[in-house]
Amino acid sequence: MKLVASKTSPYARKIRVLLAEKQLAFEFVEESAWNAGTTVPRYNPLNKVPVLVTDDGTCLYDSGVIAEYLDPLGAPCFIPSAGIERARVRRDEALGDGIADAGLAIFLERKREAARQDPAWIARQRSKVEAGIASLAKELGGKAYLRGDSLSLGDVACACALLWLEFRLPEFTWRTDYAALGRWIERLESRPSFATTRPAA
Repeated sequence: MKLVASKTSPYARKIRVLLAEKQLAFEFVEESAWNAGTTVPRYNPLNKVPVLVTDDGTCLYDSGVIAEYLDPLGAPCFIPSAGIERARVRRDEALGDGIADAGLAIFLERKREAARQDPAWIARQRSKVEAGIASLAKELGGKAYLRGDSLSLGDVACACALLWLEFRLPEFTWRTDYAALGRWIERLESRPSFATTRPAA
């Protein structure tokens, strides 16, 4: 397998964490969709990472599809097989990805020249991030992980989103605003899968 991805993408980190947890061998091809001459469109016509290239040459995207493909390939499993348990984990994943989506929208808008930035758009995305973090904290409560005692895909997606915020938009002080999230993220950061996928400053 080959993973085409950026080391700073929260969606790519989600997949890299899963691969590390499952100890699946893969070739990492570091690539940014934003660079001139990027090769990402060779793998994904939408020019987005991550892309997983399977051994038979099939290109899989986006991260939710890749996670679905990887889950049965090795232990442990991070997505329940069926029913409401599966739906809850996929919803948790959607929450994490949605927080990342809104955060990235802010980050990209701020890259525009000041006169062209839309403060109302930034405020709208900021409200999504804040509501998402509050919902995550409520869902976690006092549990070790979102679904109880074991790590799920939802934990991975949400953690990667929040850690990306901390990396790119540190004004979101979720780690100190929500003590339970702070304890949860420390638990995850102690895992080799998170430690080895931390983006460089």
